[in-house]
Amino acid sequence: MVIKAELAANVWKVLASEGQRVQTDETLMILESMKMEIPVTAPSTGSVKRIHVKEGDTVQEGQALAELD
Repeated sequence: MVIKAELAANVWKVLASEGQRVQTDETLMILESMKMEIPVTAPSTGSVKRIHVKEGDTVQEGQALAELD
């Protein structure tokens, strides 16, 4: 399952790491847009297969942020 950015933003903080087991609604990373912090959460329980971004990156709407198994 690919988790995508819902809006153009900066990656402020990455909280999850590859291989980490996460629960539904657990925060994976925090995006920042127009001085607002937007949490990106896991849509389901699983393992983080891959993180596609790093802190400080700029992302566009629809860009892949992470993958869950």
